[in-house]
Amino acid sequence: MRRIGGDRNRTGRGVGMSGHAVVIAGAGPTGLMLAGELALAGVNVAVVERRASPELAGARAGGLHARTIEVLDQRGIAERFLSQGQLAQVAGFAGTRLDISDFPTRHPYGLGLWQNHIERILAGWVDEQAVTFYRGCDVIGFAQDDTGVDVALSDGRSLRAEYLVGCDGGRSLVRKAAGIEFPGWDATTSSLIAEVEMTEMPSLGIHRNALGVHSFGRLEYEIRDGEIIYKDTGPIRVMVTEAQVGPASEPSLSDLSQALIAAHGTDYGVHSPTWISRFTDTTRQAAAYRERRVLLAGDAAHVHSPVGGQGLNTGVQDAVNLGWKLAQVVHRVSPDSLLDSYHAERHPIAARVLRNTMAQVALHRTDERSKAMSEAMSELLRMDEPRKRYAAMMSGLGIHYDFGQGHPLLGRRMPDLDLVTADGPLRVYALLHRARPLLLNLGLPGSLDIAPWAERVQSIDAVYEGEWELPALGTVAAPTAVLIRPDGYVAWVGEGTDLGLTVALTTWFGLPAVA
Repeated sequence: MRRIGGDRNRTGRGVGMSGHAVVIAGAGPTGLMLAGELALAGVNVAVVERRASPELAGARAGGLHARTIEVLDQRGIAERFLSQGQLAQVAGFAGTRLDISDFPTRHPYGLGLWQNHIERILAGWVDEQAVTFYRGCDVIGFAQDDTGVDVALSDGRSLRAEYLVGCDGGRSLVRKAAGIEFPGWDATTSSLIAEVEMTEMPSLGIHRNALGVHSFGRLEYEIRDGEIIYKDTGPIRVMVTEAQVGPASEPSLSDLSQALIAAHGTDYGVHSPTWISRFTDTTRQAAAYRERRVLLAGDAAHVHSPVGGQGLNTGVQDAVNLGWKLAQVVHRVSPDSLLDSYHAERHPIAARVLRNTMAQVALHRTDERSKAMSEAMSELLRMDEPRKRYAAMMSGLGIHYDFGQGHPLLGRRMPDLDLVTADGPLRVYALLHRARPLLLNLGLPGSLDIAPWAERVQSIDAVYEGEWELPALGTVAAPTAVLIRPDGYVAWVGEGTDLGLTVALTTWFGLPAVA
């Protein structure tokens, strides 16, 4: 079988096929997070990855935003990352740092941690669960029918799955084969990024000139009082803006040398690259995140300039939104239509990322008009209210899914409150470690009966005495109950009654069980 996309009117497995409920193309941060989420829910999941080894050549992306750290905390694994990274205020907009240390979260900061370490730690978590890996090969095509997808691998094997998820990057074969359009805007600027050795030592830090923004640093560093202190040894990490938009081909050491000379008048004797890559401000988003039994997440669904460090974080959060929904559909708890909410919720979030990255690229330009606009924006963001709004957007803490009118908590991330329960003190996020939904009753104990959903939804009576505060919004009225989805977002808010609870339970967690 070598069909690239399309339909097949059969339901049986072909000769030599291996069966899985879900096949994920790509083992980057998004694919790994999705694999872990599905495995937590008991789904038979397999990951196809072209790299023969889990090791990622080079450091790549550089950190995690506050909401992503919260998401990892919801699964009980945040400390694995925090113990190996550097805490820092990483939220920013067009070069203006946005301090979130006063935000109401257990993690009012970002984390400096290179992508190769992020992937290594995620892979360790996934390895603790039942996930099958097919390494050293690619998904090269698929054919879907009414009951599943036949997936062709580059090594000649075929897999059969109920669903296929493309986490295979900006040039996603899965997206192209599914016929999903990828509209947007072409590149206006490009940069080379690399890890290299140099015979001459450049001035470390960020530099700006007529060509754009450039930087030099080392892989190993510490953050002291908000300042980056680089180690004295190790490879140099280079980022240099190119004089013209580079080609789509893989860049060479010669390309890097020429770009450095154009920007700095010397290439500093650059040699021995570990890796070299090119990124641009190409900005595109999949028109649909789903084509029947094929879904997209991460860079396969959205690409944009890396300014602001939002790409990896958006992809990981895509995975956490999709994982529990896909698991419920696979387990026949929820109808297939639940998957439509994945696009409805995540597409607007990424669309906003695309817009803010395009704005930041424009503000980074070095002509006098752009510099004047950048200075005006920086002055605005030093004011408290704009700072809070933009910091909530850039950190992910301000994400709001549209679930209709209601309490300000509805559709927002649940705060990690310190609760008092019959079993002692508990954090809300500790109750989400197994990715199970939670009804938190803060009113009269036993007053909310969800017996028909008891096998699917946890129900906890608890007391919380403090204020309810949300990033950027401030203090909100205390609810008497909240229904929390496995991704940590509030699906229903009780304000003294159970009005609407049955509808919310059915919408998100399936029809009530028949006694």
